[in-house]
Amino acid sequence: MVFPLPSLTRAHGALIRALLQEKRVRAKEGAFVLEGAKSCLDLIRQRPDSVISITVSSRYLESEDEAGRRIRSKLTARQFHCTDAVFAKLSEVEAPQGILAIVRKPQWDENLVWQQARMLGIYGDGIRDPANVGAIIRTAAGLNLTALWLSADSADCYAPKVVRATAGGVLSLPIFYVASALELLKHNCSIYSAVIPSQDSVSLNSIEMVPRRLVLGVGNEGQGLTPETVKASQLKFSIPLERGVESLNVAAIVAIAAFYLTGLPTQD
Repeated sequence: MVFPLPSLTRAHGALIRALLQEKRVRAKEGAFVLEGAKSCLDLIRQRPDSVISITVSSRYLESEDEAGRRIRSKLTARQFHCTDAVFAKLSEVEAPQGILAIVRKPQWDENLVWQQARMLGIYGDGIRDPANVGAIIRTAAGLNLTALWLSADSADCYAPKVVRATAGGVLSLPIFYVASALELLKHNCSIYSAVIPSQDSVSLNSIEMVPRRLVLGVGNEGQGLTPETVKASQLKFSIPLERGVESLNVAAIVAIAAFYLTGLPTQD
């Protein structure tokens, strides 16, 4: 069977593997890999200029429907095809769908974010689990939060496991890395930190108003927030739980707290 696309070159295949495996390569190239039919086709429809290349397998081309072919045919970026065996070596998922893209990292101006009069963002302190980082990004994007700040020791938001978990949110949510939460305080914002219930914390559902500029601080399940972050917080809150459950997954905390706080009036 003759394919209408040029064969994947050895150099481009090596670049895909390096982008999947190495953070330093993603940083150097300013790019990452997005895999899966829906994700890639949505990307082509919504952000065609961010696509550097598309690679598809023989099986994908054979089974591609007409709607998907039309979407892909309009793309001006480079496209390659490869055998199913080669694609399986590129992919990091158990059952690859046969299509992936190299994507330019979005460029966000942090100064523009801080210029907003009203904002609700998230600060993730030491969130090392890629699935948690991805779920937080997806939630923050879905709730239209302002931005996500991650401590430098958190997982790379462009790592393949994170990208898959974001369901496209990594392209729409401004994400920044900072040394610590103290950097956020330089921009006239308040930090509300999620903690285990204690004498100096309040229940989330007791909060009735929020500052106009607020960042919600969350830490990983093992260690929680650093003492430095907790000390820098204007308020510490906990989510009331029952049946002997002491804490929730950090992504669940973000979803519950952010949804609740977005519904509150802001302080004048």
